[in-house]
Amino acid sequence: MSLSRAEVEKVSLLGRLQLSPAELDLMTTQLGAIVGYVEQLNELNTDGIEPMAHAVPTSNVFRDDVVRPSADRAEILSNAPHADGEFYLVPAVLGE
Repeated sequence: MSLSRAEVEKVSLLGRLQLSPAELDLMTTQLGAIVGYVEQLNELNTDGIEPMAHAVPTSNVFRDDVVRPSADRAEILSNAPHADGEFYLVPAVLGE
């Protein structure tokens, strides 16, 4: 399957890209080469191959959650430009 210039123009429009005629020609050639390579991959026999999300096994690398005390409210609000001692004060955006 080869990509036409019209298809590349449509994709550039969807991507909000403004490509010059020279860039469109270049992208048509380059994207056509990429599609050709993917077509080559489709020729591989993948019978008996289990689908996977990663090429190598992965494991969870996150640390365990640890409960710890947080800063007191006064310390947190000390950095706010406007506060009433208990909450941040922000301008109303939906009216009164």
